[in-house]
Amino acid sequence: MEEKHVRRFGGRRSGIWVSREFLLELKKEFGGEDEESVKVAELKKMEQGEKTMEEFVQEFKRAVRESGYEGRPLVEEFKRGISGAIRRKLIEAERSPTSIEQWYECATNLDRYWRKSKKEEERMKG
Repeated sequence: MEEKHVRRFGGRRSGIWVSREFLLELKKEFGGEDEESVKVAELKKMEQGEKTMEEFVQEFKRAVRESGYEGRPLVEEFKRGISGAIRRKLIEAERSPTSIEQWYECATNLDRYWRKSKKEEERMKG
């Protein structure tokens, strides 16, 4: 078997050998699992959940690095992933954040204040 035929699909008798070049072209044409596709998929399923905003922002930034997202689409993905309460408060704010950096900062501050307030309430209840 020639070296360029590197992958066998199917059974022993009816299987076929496929060239490396063919697999590369197939991935390029139909969006194989390249780094950008993986990062975009990761971004789309990210949610803050129980994480602090600081933790979520760091995870989000890691996923963004090779996603190709920037500008408004990036802001929209971030807004989708954060807590609904924080998102609503920031959207309803007199000066709503516009850039992704403003969203990171404002959301982190709001989350920090909310967690501090929650601890204070628990302490007051005794």
